Amino acid sequence: MAAKNKLTFEEVKKVAKLANLPLAPDQVIELAKQMETTLSYVSELQKVNTDTVIETSQVTGLENVFREDVIDSSRMFTQSQALANATRTYNGYFVVNAIFEEK
Repeated sequence: MAAKNKLTFEEVKKVAKLANLPLAPDQVIELAKQMETTLSYVSELQKVNTDTVIETSQVTGLENVFREDVIDSSRMFTQSQALANATRTYNGYFVVNAIFEEK
């Protein structure tokens, strides 16, 4: 399947930049081929008549597979039990190192 519209290298580089993918020039060429193949498949799918297909968000037929929202006190920790193995705590809370970075 050949794509009708060829992607330019600038378009591929833009997509790679948006995806935060550092690419070498040979990788840009390879990615362009792969993207054109994908777009040609999507183009073929757009031709399929789906007027009689019922819309759905899932296909398993399962309904409400969740348990009742009941507190199971046999599985609960007290605050002291939850903090028992923590390396650092303060006023009943876990203390962790900050993970923020300046760019």
